[in-house]
Amino acid sequence: MRKTFMWASAMWGSGVKTSGAKTSGVKTSAMKTFGLLAVLAGAAFGQLGRAPSVTMAPVGLITAPRAAKTDVNLNFRVGSDFHINSNTPKSEYLIPTTLSVDVPTDIVLGKITYPPGQDLKFPFSPDETLNVYSGDFTVTVAVHPLHSVVPGKYLMHGTLRYQACDNAQCFPPKSVPVSFEIKVVKEPPGPGHNPAQSPHIHN
Repeated sequence: MRKTFMWASAMWGSGVKTSGAKTSGVKTSAMKTFGLLAVLAGAAFGQLGRAPSVTMAPVGLITAPRAAKTDVNLNFRVGSDFHINSNTPKSEYLIPTTLSVDVPTDIVLGKITYPPGQDLKFPFSPDETLNVYSGDFTVTVAVHPLHSVVPGKYLMHGTLRYQACDNAQCFPPKSVPVSFEIKVVKEPPGPGHNPAQSPHIHN
């Protein structure tokens, strides 16, 4: 089961990986066979049982001043009895959780901060400690509207890509749509700004 899990993850990620001269045609064929069996097992589970899922909580309107960085917290929930690989799953064979966001012109996408995962062991890989997310987790993305942005509301779209597993097997990677709206406002006055004094105020 452990080899099936590793090979299937590699196939879903970036194609079957080999080890040069040490990898024979027989092993490559076996890898493809085991990977196919893992895919079929995951598909059968999705049809007969409850398929793994990740959902995103609604995000309220975010106020973002121009020429400043604003952090946006995106809250996700992994379905019960499942976990997903973290952004740093500790194995090259595992597909990390990644967030991608498309932003309008003159709004810069800053750093995306992923939470630390939990180090756990599972029956399908008893000799390895894997880093995973389960339950609720938050990904923070920084947005930076430039000074040239016209104040107003802007809708951001993106995707969270993840690979879910239960205690026995892993499933093909999936994506969940991500969206949130920001309200760009004018930047606050600088420290040297002195508003005109009211004529009714006297020292």
